[in-house]
Amino acid sequence: MSDLMEQATASNVAEYSVSELSGALKRTVEDAFGHVRVRGEISGYRGPHSSGHAYFALKDDKARLEAVVWRGSFGKLAFKPEEGLEVIATGKLTTFPGSSKYQIVIEAMEPAGAGALMALLNERRLKLEAEGLFAAERKRPLPFLPRVIGVVTSPTGAVIRDIRHRIADRFPLHVLVWPVRVQGETCGSEVSAAIEGFNAIPPGGKIPRPDVIIVARGGGSLEDLWGFNDEAVVRAAAASDIPLISAVGHETDWTLIDHAADRRAPTPTGAAEMAVPVRADLVAMLAAIEARSGAAISRTLQAERRAVANLARALPSADALLALPRRRLDEADAALERNQRLLIGERRRRLSESGLLLSPARLESSIRDKRADLRHLDSILIHRLDSALRELRHDLDRLGSSLRPHIVTQRSGEARHRLATASDRMDRAFSAVQERRRASLAGAWRVASSLDPRQVLERGYAIIRGENDVPITRAEDLVPGSSFEIEFARGHRRAAIAAAPDADAVPTAKPAKGAKKAKREQMDVVQGDLF
Repeated sequence: MSDLMEQATASNVAEYSVSELSGALKRTVEDAFGHVRVRGEISGYRGPHSSGHAYFALKDDKARLEAVVWRGSFGKLAFKPEEGLEVIATGKLTTFPGSSKYQIVIEAMEPAGAGALMALLNERRLKLEAEGLFAAERKRPLPFLPRVIGVVTSPTGAVIRDIRHRIADRFPLHVLVWPVRVQGETCGSEVSAAIEGFNAIPPGGKIPRPDVIIVARGGGSLEDLWGFNDEAVVRAAAASDIPLISAVGHETDWTLIDHAADRRAPTPTGAAEMAVPVRADLVAMLAAIEARSGAAISRTLQAERRAVANLARALPSADALLALPRRRLDEADAALERNQRLLIGERRRRLSESGLLLSPARLESSIRDKRADLRHLDSILIHRLDSALRELRHDLDRLGSSLRPHIVTQRSGEARHRLATASDRMDRAFSAVQERRRASLAGAWRVASSLDPRQVLERGYAIIRGENDVPITRAEDLVPGSSFEIEFARGHRRAAIAAAPDADAVPTAKPAKGAKKAKREQMDVVQGDLF
């Protein structure tokens, strides 16, 4: 009896599907913990997923809570999660029915106290220093006199005004400002993008490329300056091809970009003083150098004049200088004449010897030898021609035997068969192409016929055209006294709008019946004139 009662009680309990129960739990958790702040240590963080979301866990010494930061919220975080960092996360609890887990969806996150920020800053500094981003050999000297200065700062603060006024006082030149937020969640990404943007400007383009970059901001707390401790900002400053001056905060404020920059300025005004020299000092220095250079040139010219005068006194006369070259010229002339006589005698001797070799007997002997050579070559040529003719006759006989009538007939039959087969295939292909072209043309003709305006006119419509065959589409365009043309499905008709009666005329008496009839006849005449 008790078993029957237990079975009846169990059958009265509501039955849920797994999805229904998971959904009910999800709604219960989200309603009860719609907005919470959780303090814990980040565990299992491996960076953002390829989708842009970040998955990790918050834990303490007794429990563990799964956490997720969606891509939209991840980009707005004041600082990025790091393994082992204690944080205070703000968000809402929810469940993940696929694996029966609950988790917190984080919307905002901050370190758990200033000590945690300093620990995070020190850890990040040691990491970047180990990579060599702060090495002294990476730092480059600033240009002595830049033509363009790029400034990365807020366009509305006092910093940019101080920099511009200081540069204008010392050495006026072109200042290019890249506006960024110098505090807040997007500060780091905007500053790094500005540094990379200045480096991406091509030399000689419409926008001048800066010769030096100043990253500047006024003083503030550690949290206010946290954007300049961002890893992306430090890497962008270290990778900059343009020399970079860091002027963030006051002289006692230090950020990670100060270590990666080529120079650190105590204040934004100090950065402007580092970037450009004083023009008045340069002008004075150039004037002093010009004066010293003029005096040195005068002294050098006087010394050279004295040296030339001394050398002129020591030089011998022109006759003494030319005596030796004149003697050498006379000796060379005499030697040339002797050598010329010897050369002429030698050429005459060789000519006489050549004349003796050209006697008639010697020529006849040479001719006989050449004739014997020609006869020998003639006999060789005749022998080779006979051999070639015999080979050609042999080839012709073999070719003639292969061209017998039955072989020619067989080969021509095969060729005719192949030709007939090819002709049939070509006819079938031409017929198929022709049918496809006819079908395509018929479809195009049907589309064109459906778009023909005359088809619309066949259904009782008409087209009214005014002057210069311009279609009239509005009733107010038909003014009294105007003429127009009506196009029907079959034919055209000219028509005109009768002039409207004078509205200002006041009738003095009731028209008679004859007058009404005459008026109707007159209207009929006007109406008949429409066509």
